[in-house]
Amino acid sequence: MQKQISVVLDKGVEFSFHVPDGAPLAHDAARAWLDHQFTALDCEPLRASGKVLTADKVLVVTQAAGPALFGDAKWSADYAAAVSAALGKPMIRVDVPSMAITY
Repeated sequence: MQKQISVVLDKGVEFSFHVPDGAPLAHDAARAWLDHQFTALDCEPLRASGKVLTADKVLVVTQAAGPALFGDAKWSADYAAAVSAALGKPMIRVDVPSMAITY
């Protein structure tokens, strides 16, 4: 089954990534990659409780990355693999202006 990640950033900037078939990233490795990016990009939790759900982490990492990191082929390929494995859905749309993820 084809896997696709679509990202919508502010000002109508959009990116689309195909996740190649083959050995998928393990769920734990995907979460570790997102955790590392959350810290490296100095992200803040969305919830006042401080609890960070995986979907929230994807949203804030996507927002913090912006067009610059999505323009980096290596980073964006790692992002697509991690988001696909962490959320476990074949078609994912990350919409930063709406702060929503749809499947």
